[in-house]
Amino acid sequence: MIILCWGLLYISNRLKARQERLKYWQEQAAEQADRTITIIEGWNSEQIAAKLAENNLGFTAKQFLQIAGEPRQDYRLLPTSKWPQDFSDRYDFLKDKPKYFGLEGYLFPDTYRFSPSSTPEKAIMRFLDNFDRQLTPTMRQDIERQGKTIYEIITMASILEKEVRNETDMKLVADIFWRRLKNGQRLESCATLAYALGKNKPQYSYEETRLASPYNTYINDGLPPGPICNPSLKAIRAAIYPTPNDYNFFLTRLDNGQTIFSHTFEEHELNKAKYLQ
Repeated sequence: MIILCWGLLYISNRLKARQERLKYWQEQAAEQADRTITIIEGWNSEQIAAKLAENNLGFTAKQFLQIAGEPRQDYRLLPTSKWPQDFSDRYDFLKDKPKYFGLEGYLFPDTYRFSPSSTPEKAIMRFLDNFDRQLTPTMRQDIERQGKTIYEIITMASILEKEVRNETDMKLVADIFWRRLKNGQRLESCATLAYALGKNKPQYSYEETRLASPYNTYINDGLPPGPICNPSLKAIRAAIYPTPNDYNFFLTRLDNGQTIFSHTFEEHELNKAKYLQ
């Protein structure tokens, strides 16, 4: 009986040791396996950094942002040693981007596979390589033909991404916004105010629209200093190829996300009372 008990204990210990070794090697394999990560359209650089960091790619969100640049940060206020890395020598589409702003707008949203030993630089170049493929030569030629820069287009696309949901509406809103700029009007985009405040709301108070921020297009003329998110391809296309229309205002319904357009300010105010309450 004693011999039998010792035999069972020996077998049990062998099995336990085997299970522990198997668990160890499974954990090792999991750590070394590539990570499939989806970057959502409209995320800002901070959200992307957090997503990469939580997938244990070998660097922190802070380390990523040290290379890519912080959202809303004007690096002219800091020593040049603190500026984000300049990739313009590798990517022509970055030539017109001010070096004192980060890569907000250019970290192309898509699904990627990353090695667990990736560096921030390697991850960023994956985003930029994809952006380079998506922005076709024809699109670049059309941007130049319109007298605009890629930076202006990506900035507008980032606003469209946050303002409306589908490409059809994005193209209509793009025409409204480009006309406002042409006519010397302010964009008065809630999306830019949300970026400046760091929070989204259905409506903003008058006091909030007076926020002293270069990204607040309620008080500043022209486009904001740069993109407010990383836009999708459909938003980029909409910024380049707007649909001409005679609308002047729009809003997004709270209940179903539908875009409601109006011709006059009075009509717009009625729509706000109807759909934003």
